[in-house]
Amino acid sequence: MGTVVDAANQGANQSLADKKVKVIFVLGGPGSGKGTQCANIVEHYGYTHLSAGDLLRAEIKSGSENGTMIQNMIKEGKIVPSEVTIRLLQRAMLESGNDKFLIDGFPRNEENRANFELVTGIEPEFVLFIDCPEEEMERRLLSRNQGREDDNIQTIRKRFKVYMESSLPVIEYYNAKGKVRKIDAAKPVEEVFEAVKVIFNPSTETVAA
Repeated sequence: MGTVVDAANQGANQSLADKKVKVIFVLGGPGSGKGTQCANIVEHYGYTHLSAGDLLRAEIKSGSENGTMIQNMIKEGKIVPSEVTIRLLQRAMLESGNDKFLIDGFPRNEENRANFELVTGIEPEFVLFIDCPEEEMERRLLSRNQGREDDNIQTIRKRFKVYMESSLPVIEYYNAKGKVRKIDAAKPVEEVFEAVKVIFNPSTETVAA
């Protein structure tokens, strides 16, 4: 069973290495505005946005055995095994035809980070850390009403707890390597994107709108 998957992963790794892809991890708590800022970056800078959460939800909708396992873990506020998410990310990267990627909501913990670098051979250019106070994230999640079953107060608080315990060590790891670019996401969306543009255009003065 493992050999077919291993062979497929090996092929994916080789193809990604050949393409010399550029990866930026976009991290921040649930409701911090990662998706909104990623959409702006895609529009202005030509990146392909890969949301780990969206890929996992698409797998759930596919009705596969993998999807059922993912659904149960998300309901419990747990983190999906890294090999599952990495496989979905690799497939999406290869299918996109692009070589510049924003990976949103991944790595979720140190094991994710280590496995991604080990399996793909890719280190991120940098980490875009969308920093937002917990009270603001909670308010946004409860008001967005997208019909997602993980948008209820109990699950939201579980997700905050998992994020604080698991994701912050990843940010600290990359910060020690000088690879974290931190943005204050409590401000209005337009102001947040102005700060993002400074990071993506380091040599350009941003012009006030």
